[in-house]
Amino acid sequence: MQISGNKILITGGASGIGLGLTERFIQEGNTVIVCGRREEFLAAAATKFPTVITRICDLSDESERIDLLNWISENHPDTNVLINNAGIQNWMSVQEDSFYDRAHEEITTNVLAPIHLANLFAGLKSIKTIMNVTSGLAFIPMAKAPVYCATKAFMRSFTLSLRRQLKDADIEVIEMIPPALNTDLGGKGIHDAYPPVSEFIETIFEQLKEGKLELTFGMSEGRLKTNNDTIVAGFNMMNP
Repeated sequence: MQISGNKILITGGASGIGLGLTERFIQEGNTVIVCGRREEFLAAAATKFPTVITRICDLSDESERIDLLNWISENHPDTNVLINNAGIQNWMSVQEDSFYDRAHEEITTNVLAPIHLANLFAGLKSIKTIMNVTSGLAFIPMAKAPVYCATKAFMRSFTLSLRRQLKDADIEVIEMIPPALNTDLGGKGIHDAYPPVSEFIETIFEQLKEGKLELTFGMSEGRLKTNNDTIVAGFNMMNP
């Protein structure tokens, strides 16, 4: 992926990892569009970064995902990078009365939305890169967040297939695999002891400049290596 000169759509780009990516991509000379459902977060991002373009969009709603594509096609047809970053994490038990409803919301946001957007945006002539944000929890689940971990394992698998399918279309598929970071994912204060987003972003951009397709940091690096040592040969055999 070229680091500068792009027009990039980042879902969930107004907070957490998404905001860190927004800031750094702007610094590298890119035009950044961020979408999200919380207007106050989008307004704060636009105030902090005056060049950012914002769009209110509830990605859990299928019609709004389609509207997003149509808006991009009409107003920003030169958008060439999609970053599927938006996600939610619920710490919950299957014994809770609210479990199914919260699981449904999590699966819709973390799985159905990014695979739908990948399908929609892969059809844009301008698209050159699709980046999916997964997690180190895709390899080893944390039982307190059972559905979140499963959604990230799904996205890890989907991304491997997506990369192979889009190879001949000349669309690069990148996977970003963060470990736990100091964000509000899962709730305020839960991840305060973990590394700041800024350290993660710096490492990610070093790897992007090296042309890597799987971007890791901290614990996720070792988990990816162990996983790949196990499956790469088999994947290549099954997918010639």
